[in-house]
Amino acid sequence: MTNWPDKPLADLRVSYESGELLEDHLAANPLAMFTRWFQDASSAGLPEPNAMVLATAATSGQPSARTVLLKQADARGFVFYTNLRSRKGSELAQNPQVSAVFPWFAMHRQIVVVGRAELIARREVAEYFGSRPRSSQLGAWASEQSSVIESRDVLDRRYQEVSARFADGEISPPDFWGGWLIRANSVEFWQGRTSRLHDRLRYRALADGVRLDDDHSWVTERLSP
Repeated sequence: MTNWPDKPLADLRVSYESGELLEDHLAANPLAMFTRWFQDASSAGLPEPNAMVLATAATSGQPSARTVLLKQADARGFVFYTNLRSRKGSELAQNPQVSAVFPWFAMHRQIVVVGRAELIARREVAEYFGSRPRSSQLGAWASEQSSVIESRDVLDRRYQEVSARFADGEISPPDFWGGWLIRANSVEFWQGRTSRLHDRLRYRALADGVRLDDDHSWVTERLSP
């Protein structure tokens, strides 16, 4: 029998020695701090720094997680787009409590967002959808995301069908495709440190629905690692 991996999993570890996160390093609000760290990740050349692991839960309590792409971060919160009939779309429609993690392993950093999701306006959906590559627009129409299909051929055939349907005309967003806004009630910034004594500083909202750029609506707290 071939052993996998070469070393026991219990022996796989990395010593985090690339930085620190102290209270006087924090920006005045979570949006400014997120922007600063996102720029650091982009400048460091991390692949897809806007990739985030999105966690949702069914009404039964069963959680699920997947990676999606952040498409906007502003004073309202964090925006991503998806098929509204997908597993995550269906779960968010029933249970809007959500969490997202930006896992920037190469920098020994992560950001954890916790909040509540709400649908964004169709006008904003249409504006973003119009900016996507045409192939991605067609893909949104072709895929019944999260549904079981018999084979790859089924998906490829649907793509060819919608390509012929729209020909060279304008492609509007499907009514089953839209965007979600995560209104955060906490945003945690995690910096790996030696001896597993990591720095964890969290912005916690003083009320529901506060703006991410409001300096006076958040308190900061240090969490034990």
